[in-house]
Amino acid sequence: MSTLNNYMFQSFGFRQQKKLKPFYDLICSITGEEFGHVELVSHTINSMLVGSTYEEDPDQTPMRDGKDKRISYHFIDTDQMAKPFDSMGAPWTGDYTFKSGNLVEDLLHNYFLEIGARTHKMRVYEMTEHPIAREMIGYLLVRGGVHIKAYAKALYILTGVDMTKMLPVPNLDNRKFDATRKWEDAGEGRKLYTFSDHDYKAVNQIWKGTDPIDGLPLEVIQGAPVGGEIPDYPNAPETFAPGISEEDFIEISKRLQRKAGL
Repeated sequence: MSTLNNYMFQSFGFRQQKKLKPFYDLICSITGEEFGHVELVSHTINSMLVGSTYEEDPDQTPMRDGKDKRISYHFIDTDQMAKPFDSMGAPWTGDYTFKSGNLVEDLLHNYFLEIGARTHKMRVYEMTEHPIAREMIGYLLVRGGVHIKAYAKALYILTGVDMTKMLPVPNLDNRKFDATRKWEDAGEGRKLYTFSDHDYKAVNQIWKGTDPIDGLPLEVIQGAPVGGEIPDYPNAPETFAPGISEEDFIEISKRLQRKAGL
């Protein structure tokens, strides 16, 4: 949430877009990817929670396991779907959004923000064996590394300071993680997507040359990566959601068919 909203509001209020277009295009492109990452994390949480309650009569306490969970309020407040709060239930707020208006300061903040996010992902990876969680984290470790390198390159162009020399902060070697290998093998650690078929082309003035980790050529991809199918989550009547009975669903389907002229 912080990476998305930091970059989004930095792009909304970016001054001198035409004069500093490569840097504007970089922030916009990464903003587009971060939106997808929030969706990806949300679906990961949702998928992991499927089956955490039981389809039973209310008097059989179908949500009985919720009272023993660390964030039992999640079971009260939601239908076991993701919301923007942390692992202790503290909500994300706009106070975490950073925009100084100074391009170097914003990019430096973004650089360290991505480093912090990477550290958190690595620790969470070591806390869980859940295959859905590890699949998601493995992908984000690779893609987040791209963002770190991109901001490092942008700062080098602006200041002459080679941020990649600050190893092992960040240490972008993903060989320790099984879930990253297929993405690394596919070159995802060297690709920067614009998330637009027509705009943000000037990002190739920043994302160019070779990867500081493996020395292979970097590549700008005009557009977005191929996405996956969005899960169709089953009904969970014990949570009183979506609040539509089978009989209601049949009647709604008939209404939709009539409106469509079927």
